[in-house]
Amino acid sequence: MPRQDISSRHFQRKISEFCAMRIAPTVPTRTLENISSYLTSLVIYRKSPPLLNGRIDWTTIADACGIEDELTAELKRQLRHGVDAIIRWLELPPALEDARPSRPKTRSPRPDNRAPAPITSFAGAAERMASDGAPVQPASARRGPQPRPIEEFPQPLFEATVDPAGFQDALIYHMRRFGDSYWQLYRAIVRLDESFDDKTLLSWIQGERAPRSIASFEILSRIERRYRLAEGYFKAKLPHQSRSLYGHDLGDINPAERRRLAWHLPDDFGSLPFSKRAEILDWVRRVIISGSTDYRRYQAAASKQRYAIRFPGVTYGGGSLSPRSSIAAAGAGRSEEEAFEDPDLLSGVVDAPPRLAMEMADLIRFKTSTLTAIGFQRNGVWGEETASQKIEHLGLMFGALAASPAGIVKGRGVPLSQLSFGLLIFPGVWDWYLQWREQRRGFYTKWEEDMLMVAQALTRAEVGWIRQHPELLKTVRPIEGLIAPEEIAFAARDWHGACDAFHRHAANRSREVQRVMRVHRDPFEPIMVILEADSPLAEYRKITDEILKRMPDEHRYPRPAAEAVRSFLLLRLGLHLGLRQKNLRQLRVCPRGHFPTSERRLEDMKCGELRWSDRERGWEVLIPSVAFKNSGSSFFGQKPFRLVLPDLLDLYRYLEAYIDRHRGVLLGSTKDPGTLFVKTVKTTSHDAAYDSTKFYEAWRTVIQRYGIYNPYTGRGAIKGLLPHGPHNVRDILATHILKQTGSYEQASYAIQDTPDVVQQHYGRFLPQDKAALAAKILNQVWEAA
Repeated sequence: MPRQDISSRHFQRKISEFCAMRIAPTVPTRTLENISSYLTSLVIYRKSPPLLNGRIDWTTIADACGIEDELTAELKRQLRHGVDAIIRWLELPPALEDARPSRPKTRSPRPDNRAPAPITSFAGAAERMASDGAPVQPASARRGPQPRPIEEFPQPLFEATVDPAGFQDALIYHMRRFGDSYWQLYRAIVRLDESFDDKTLLSWIQGERAPRSIASFEILSRIERRYRLAEGYFKAKLPHQSRSLYGHDLGDINPAERRRLAWHLPDDFGSLPFSKRAEILDWVRRVIISGSTDYRRYQAAASKQRYAIRFPGVTYGGGSLSPRSSIAAAGAGRSEEEAFEDPDLLSGVVDAPPRLAMEMADLIRFKTSTLTAIGFQRNGVWGEETASQKIEHLGLMFGALAASPAGIVKGRGVPLSQLSFGLLIFPGVWDWYLQWREQRRGFYTKWEEDMLMVAQALTRAEVGWIRQHPELLKTVRPIEGLIAPEEIAFAARDWHGACDAFHRHAANRSREVQRVMRVHRDPFEPIMVILEADSPLAEYRKITDEILKRMPDEHRYPRPAAEAVRSFLLLRLGLHLGLRQKNLRQLRVCPRGHFPTSERRLEDMKCGELRWSDRERGWEVLIPSVAFKNSGSSFFGQKPFRLVLPDLLDLYRYLEAYIDRHRGVLLGSTKDPGTLFVKTVKTTSHDAAYDSTKFYEAWRTVIQRYGIYNPYTGRGAIKGLLPHGPHNVRDILATHILKQTGSYEQASYAIQDTPDVVQQHYGRFLPQDKAALAAKILNQVWEAA
């Protein structure tokens, strides 16, 4: 069990600084991350670096870090300083210097009158297997006892009465059954034309390493055949069941995609026919990596066309439209017009020009501040998530207007200097944008309706932000086909009249879009196989069982074990709590024995906390109502959400292990953000806390690795499941309760919402489900008869 005291954390930081200074200049980033995490785990667990005969065992270190092919002499020299420092910190005897190759002794020539012996060649004077599998006798043998002859299928010395659980114990046990030493076994299974090292086999027996490559698994299969064991016998006993193999022949696929694909490929991938390998790669890419829904295919294609306007300088409360800032923005706009006159420069994502960024900042301040500025009115306040969403959506609209018509995006080609919120009161701008989106997607969706609602809110009488800023019109210039000079002149004469006219236009367009809009992203599609089960919750719970089944050995693989426990708790807490992604992601943790955060402080932070309750004798989740998106819902009644987690199926065991040990392994020497779920910190990480995108990717990765059944590897829990995010858990919980009780009221309790919302968005309660539930009650009469 690691001891995270001050000395340990301080030394972890020292190790990280050492790696950044001495190791980083000589190795790639991925190798640096592997070495840094390995050295940090030695400090966390106060474990001695591997030694062999008093010297540093570089073979074991290379295997643990996954750098067998990259451990050069220079890297050894640099890495030795860090290893020696850890040995000194642990107050252990220093390691001996690495053995140097001995120089051949020179002897003075002496006359030799003996007859020369006949020259014969032999490979180690030991019998070995030829490439065709037949034993090969050496041309001559050394003096002394002759080695045992090789038998392809030796007879056991005794019958197997036990079945060791671990890989090392099982290998030693069966070698003893057949009377094999490691050298005898090596001679029997490794052919003359192969480069497999006998020390690798010895390291398996000594428990220092475990098979990981395709070549090593081929050797394991030969041992299984030699000892007449079931295929996959040794693989099932490896300490890291979910580890992907390296050495697959994937042609010209880039390294990043290789790492994603390797997890989902069968062990014998390289020996399969080309057509079969192509079939497997296509299935993995289509089903596991991307997800084979219509929306996912559209999203994958659209994500390659980057055209948004970014607002990197926008912060809450920043920016204003004072006369001085307007003059500065106008001056900056003239230089922007000169710089971005060429529309080809507008391809891809670009930063907003200063004037547009200041307008966006003023809008965000207006909609998020506690009090409005004197002289202004508003209706409603944006939260942090809503504000971020509006910035993104408006950035896409301005980006489409600015994108080049000749590019793949086929935008409007408006110069960046002419972009302004003043454009948004002209109907021609919105009509072009709506039609442009319809042409890209093929139909209208609720997304366009939501944008029109934003436009109406910005121009609403008395409270609209654009309506209260007539100075926005000063920067508007005519745009052929979008804005006519007469429209600008009318708006200059009667600003409020122009806003009223646009407000009516937006309302009419909204009704027209509602009439023809379609659903593009069906939220139920990725989890349809779950929702169609009699017990959706029990079906989804199989994923957590799959995680535990493939849990790595914590002592040998601390970081993969920590990631597996985190994956397990992500799903378990999601299923117990039914929270939205934001509330689960921002959930803080108070370790057992510490003083919990006050409810008022949590209200100020707008997040919840997991803490130990002495009164309930269990782990309790407390979330103030203001932290929820629907804080005004009748479900809360202005009271906090409080739930004691049940101690079922080892939930408390893994939760306490994660808080006490695994979470510290994931954090390393990085500052603790205080949230329960933290990222795996790498050398390039600046913050261990999840954002919404990374949290979604983490959940999706868990589903890809443990949830989706892979017919080619046999891994995965559920056939027909597709990648999805944490929000789908709410659909599963609501549908499960509906199928069991038929009550929308009870289903709403599971996801902290109202029956109407469950009926509209979450529950999939079909007529046949309703009929089956009623028949279950009615049939009891006939069964009793």
